[in-house]
Amino acid sequence: MTRPNQAQPPTAPSSATVIIVDDDAGIRSSLDSLFRSVGLETRLFGSPAELLGGSLPNGPGCIVLDVRLPGVSGLDLQSQLIRQGISYPIIFMTGHGDIPMSVRAMKAGAVDFLSKPFRDQDMLDAVTAALERDAQHRAEAATKEDIRTQYETLTAREREVMAHVTAGLMNKQVAALIGLSEITVKIHRGNVMRKMGVRSLADLVRKAEALGVSQPRRTTDQT
Repeated sequence: MTRPNQAQPPTAPSSATVIIVDDDAGIRSSLDSLFRSVGLETRLFGSPAELLGGSLPNGPGCIVLDVRLPGVSGLDLQSQLIRQGISYPIIFMTGHGDIPMSVRAMKAGAVDFLSKPFRDQDMLDAVTAALERDAQHRAEAATKEDIRTQYETLTAREREVMAHVTAGLMNKQVAALIGLSEITVKIHRGNVMRKMGVRSLADLVRKAEALGVSQPRRTTDQT
């Protein structure tokens, strides 16, 4: 790493953790000092096996990962993490990077691909971008979970009405399709709006899209 100027700290949560995976103890130590100097927590691992066998933080974070590691390469570790549902944004480091390698890493979701030696500020900029991506991902996941919780309070009939309404059908059309009176459909629709915490059809449509709700087949014996 090179330090021509004073590195500027990232605008990231103080509770964020940078997970460093490199078989070079000197690199791990240097990165550890850099990240801690700007208020970030760190976890250090010397190999993919150590990372996979260790405990990862539950809060926001990212992974700074060397491409060439003993046993399993950084790119293979990236694939393993994806398969295990571990979605931390990854910044790759390499002293031997090439275009195909960097393309593969970026296509798999890497935030950046830095060639050694790199400037401290370049690494901090990459970490900032990674932590911002992680924060956005966590916020979106939390919002979707809230919507899912609301959706689970609906009865089967209310879910059916919601699916038809958000597909663009009017109350009268929904009533004819599922064999209810229009006033009953209107009551179900009102319950859906209240339970889903929305005041407009547009907001309900957005929540339905977030859940992947699709128009159901016709049923006649739900209550």
